Amino acid sequence: MKREIICGMVCGAMAVHGFAGEHAIFTYPVGDWDVHLLVEYTGQGNSSILVGASEEVLRQYIPGGTYPSETHTLLIRRADRIILIDTGFGGKLFDHLKTLGIEPAQVDTVLLTHMHRDHIGGLQRRGEALFPRASVYLSQQEKTYWTETAADPAAAAALAPYGSRVRTFLPKPLGAGEELLPGIRAIAAFGHTPGHTLYQVESKGQKLLIWGDLMHVQDIQFPLPALSVSYDTDPQAAGAIRKQALEYAAQHTIPIAGMHLRYPALGRVSPEGAGYRFSPLSRTAGEDL
Repeated sequence: MKREIICGMVCGAMAVHGFAGEHAIFTYPVGDWDVHLLVEYTGQGNSSILVGASEEVLRQYIPGGTYPSETHTLLIRRADRIILIDTGFGGKLFDHLKTLGIEPAQVDTVLLTHMHRDHIGGLQRRGEALFPRASVYLSQQEKTYWTETAADPAAAAALAPYGSRVRTFLPKPLGAGEELLPGIRAIAAFGHTPGHTLYQVESKGQKLLIWGDLMHVQDIQFPLPALSVSYDTDPQAAGAIRKQALEYAAQHTIPIAGMHLRYPALGRVSPEGAGYRFSPLSRTAGEDL
């Protein structure tokens, strides 16, 4: 299986959600796994989403008032398994799968970090499952919140076509718990949503922490990780788990991948001042760009 960075525009029409970036797919090996970051959207976000950031801090880190905003999904595969982590808006996702030579029916597992609509948009269309053989995994806390407590029709509709193939679990704290699937650990990261979950991929002594929406505005949230955004259900809890995850990744030298970090959206974190520094990864495990 080739292990390479796939750069450049994917053939076909641009996504209605605004994908217009220079890059489309970034591939990175983690032991036996190939991790493919799939770019779903690029655009601009507004710093007004930050909760409690002073004007002085905003001028320092986001002087123009806007920042690059991206949305990604991740696909991880090895000889015996193809796993999709989140489905984005469902716009460019299927073009990316075609580029990788993967049919939707070959995806056997979908892992959801949470159920915001930019993460579940590619699960179904007109009531039909877009991944007809896949089991869908999400935390019990997340499913309960969106299908019962908050009762979001979009969440119920996303899961409905999968029926008994929807599997729930109780994620464990950082550094604890057994594997959810071979080579995959589910980690509790509640705050962004009540059941937000990280996934740690492991193989042959190598690891990658896929942290979903733990961060939205990297220019300010790496140096000031306590700052949260208005999308966070519990901003204080989101800030606390973000700091824990950054400390964990830095201490254990585990690369991270985020659904809203800038391309290539995979990198290493290291302490810098009172916060952290992010260094993007290259195509080879252990090398940085």
